[in-house]
Amino acid sequence: MTAQNPEPNDTAGLEAGGSVTPGDTPPAETGVGGPNHEPPQRSLKLPIVFLGILGVVVLIIVIGLIGRIVGLF
Repeated sequence: MTAQNPEPNDTAGLEAGGSVTPGDTPPAETGVGGPNHEPPQRSLKLPIVFLGILGVVVLIIVIGLIGRIVGLF
């Protein structure tokens, strides 16, 4: 079985030179993209609370170690 190229005069949508008429092909890119709204902003409340608790724990440990070295405990 052999494939044959279509004749430009017999194929709908082709001009005489074999090119496609304007408007017969879809555009290369569409104007549709992702969402057109800003994503919701994350709150900084949880990280600040977490870092605060971590800082207090580290401070208690450091005070305990210094107290051990000095001889308070």
